[in-house]
Amino acid sequence: MRGGIKGYFANVKEKYKVKNHTVYYVLGAFTVLFSVLSLTGGLKMSDQLLLEQIGCYVIFAVSLSLVVGFLGELSLGHAGFICLGAYAGTLFRNNLAGGLTSGAPLLSLIVAMLFGGVVAALAGLLIGLPALRLKGDYLAIVTLAFGEIVKTLFTNIPLFGGPLGLSNRRYDRATLFIVIFVTAIVSVAIVNNFIRSKHGRAVTAIRDNEIAARAMGVNVTFYKLAVFVLSSFLAGAGGAALSASSTQITADGFNYNYSINILVMVVLGGMGSINGSILAAAAVTLINVQLKTALSGNLAALKDMIYALILIGIVIYNNAPRLKSFREKHNLRRAAEKLRVFFRKLLFKKPPTDDPAEEKAEPGDWSNIPTKVPMDAILSTDLSPDTGGEAETPDKPGKSEQRKGEK
Repeated sequence: MRGGIKGYFANVKEKYKVKNHTVYYVLGAFTVLFSVLSLTGGLKMSDQLLLEQIGCYVIFAVSLSLVVGFLGELSLGHAGFICLGAYAGTLFRNNLAGGLTSGAPLLSLIVAMLFGGVVAALAGLLIGLPALRLKGDYLAIVTLAFGEIVKTLFTNIPLFGGPLGLSNRRYDRATLFIVIFVTAIVSVAIVNNFIRSKHGRAVTAIRDNEIAARAMGVNVTFYKLAVFVLSSFLAGAGGAALSASSTQITADGFNYNYSINILVMVVLGGMGSINGSILAAAAVTLINVQLKTALSGNLAALKDMIYALILIGIVIYNNAPRLKSFREKHNLRRAAEKLRVFFRKLLFKKPPTDDPAEEKAEPGDWSNIPTKVPMDAILSTDLSPDTGGEAETPDKPGKSEQRKGEK
């Protein structure tokens, strides 16, 4: 272990380094592109609001994927933590931000998100201590009840505005958009690094076989609680960011259906897949918004039915055995991998060389594999007792041939 602060960060980089940076490149490119469009006025207000919602739902889906996908526990109260973060962030900006972060709206927003995350994490700690001792349906019922209790309290207590909710100050759209997408990238990085660490391996071991993990010395209660608190913190921070994108925040929107909608994103993206949760969050949010804008009048009542049919079609496409060949043929991951390899060869193409040893070996081509001993010598190795354990090669005769020559 290296010493000092630099040594600590060096060890963190070595242990928890993510090898596949594609998701960060994509999210970063989207953030830079749409930030430039937003700052220059080339992005419509409706499109910018849609992108803000997608960024927030990415945070929610990734945070819930920690509990459902990697820990293997079913939580139906994620909307409760989002609601706590939204109300905590709004109260902080309305009452405390003026004295602590006066004249710095960006700092006020960041601190409000941290405050909302901490409040949600404390609630997750209090709920997780007794609830995580339960399993399966019982844990789902407890988390569902927690979400409904939070919604009812905020709706009926005058301090939180009652049914009308809390009024909110509108932030600069360009600044808010950048903060939300940067928060999404940071959330994905935190979850990815956590899962690839030794703690993440302990969590997945608990998911696969809790009894075996406990027998191997894994502190099951600690890791369950840690994952639950981390998921609650990210949900609360995302809720505070979501509240900053509107002028009015009410608890009625954070109901049971809200939690189910986020759970749908996690399931559609693949249990335990961070990249899948990101894509599903973007797709489901886009479908919801497009259906609301496309269906009007009498057709608006069909919105939920059409949305359900689309989700059923996606599930059938992902799981139907008869569509396996079609999925393999039109696999986006395979197409993206081919595109990545093509651009990598195009950008980092090496000049031709006359040395065959430097050429890339084809699969199954043993002649191009660099070794200290020629392959012919390895293939003709004779370790019989007559040779004394030494290899006979075509260039150097073994002891058996030397004895024949002496005779």
